[in-house]
Formats: sequence, structure tokens, C-alpha cells
Amino acid sequence: MYVQELWRYPVKSMAGKSVDHIEITELGVADDREVLVINRNGRIVTSRTHHKLLGLKGTIGEDSLPKINGYPWDSSEARALVRGAAGPDVELIYSEGVERFDVLPLLVATDGAIKHMGFDHRRLRPNVVVGGVEGLDERNWPDRRLRIGEAVVHVAQLRGRCVMTTYDPDTLVQDFAVLKSIVRELGGVMALDCSVISPGLVRVGDPVAVMG
Repeated sequence: MYVQELWRYPVKSMAGKSVDHIEITELGVADDREVLVINRNGRIVTSRTHHKLLGLKGTIGEDSLPKINGYPWDSSEARALVRGAAGPDVELIYSEGVERFDVLPLLVATDGAIKHMGFDHRRLRPNVVVGGVEGLDERNWPDRRLRIGEAVVHVAQLRGRCVMTTYDPDTLVQDFAVLKSIVRELGGVMALDCSVISPGLVRVGDPVAVMG
């Protein structure tokens, strides 16, 4: 097995970017989901309730700072884009805390399960896509460890999927059949919530091994 793809999402709930390497820290992927959209009560706003956020793209600029559609995350231009997607009262904040994550810091998907389901894997918003996996073998991995490049992670559980999977990553057109198929065929869970045991650098093409 090997690392087929790597993804980073600098702004939570926005489109991410495929990259050729990532640094996995104790809190997941470096520069991942470190900018958050919050409402007037300080609560995090996500694309579960404001799906237009998925139409905005988070990247890391040459200055190593997050950007939204090419604008610095803390600029007036970025703020206007976010308010257009999520309402006039939202703000952007920078955070390195655990509140950035819905469950655990790292989400791992596998090509076998993706092929089995037959939809665009970007709907799952994985950090790592593992290639060379037989069918639904990922379902045997919870409570085991994975060595991914230089990093070692613990597979805590299969991820319960939500309404975010129903939105096309490019058009934002909603298709409830995607989530219904995950519920019908996979009991509503797909891909793997992971915590980090040993940090390290991971590159596309690196070997992946299931450990005890």
C-alpha cells in the first residue's frame, strides 16, 4: 500500500488543496484547518449549515500564511467572501486548538472503499488517501496502527458521514443519494478517524503499512 493523495484544508469547511507532501504533527496535518469561521456567539460555522463555504478555497501562500481564494485570510476581501457564503455576522479567527477538528485530527480514506462506492472522493474531505487497498479492507483497521511515511497513527474508528458528502465539490449541487448510499451499503460510516502516535513527514508515494 502507498500514499496515493495528500490533502490540506487551511480553512475549515472550505475546499482544500492536493499537495505532494505534508508534515503530520501531534495535532494532525500542519497548516490544516487553522482558520475558522465563527458566528456572533463564538461558535464555529461549517458547511453543514452553510454549504456555500465549500465553494471557497483555502490555500497556503508563499508567505506560509492561509489565503481564501488568493486573499490573505485576515483581509477585507476574504472577509467579504466568507460573509457572502455564511452571513453578514460571521468572522474569521486563527486557532491551533483542538476545536478545529470535528472528531480527530486526521482523516484517512482508501482507494478500495472509494472505488466500491463510485463517487468523487473529495466529498469525504480526507487528509490522506491510501492506494492499493483491497475493497472494503479499511473496515478491519479500527484499533490498529498505520505507518504512513515517517508517521505512525492510531485508527480510532470509521467516520460517521454527514450532509457534507451530498454536495458536489465543484458545482455545490446537492445529491442526497450519495449519503443514502453510504448509509445503505456501509452503515453510514466510511474512511477512518485517526490520532497521531508519532509525527513525521509524509510524501505522495510513501509506503503505508497496517501494524498491530
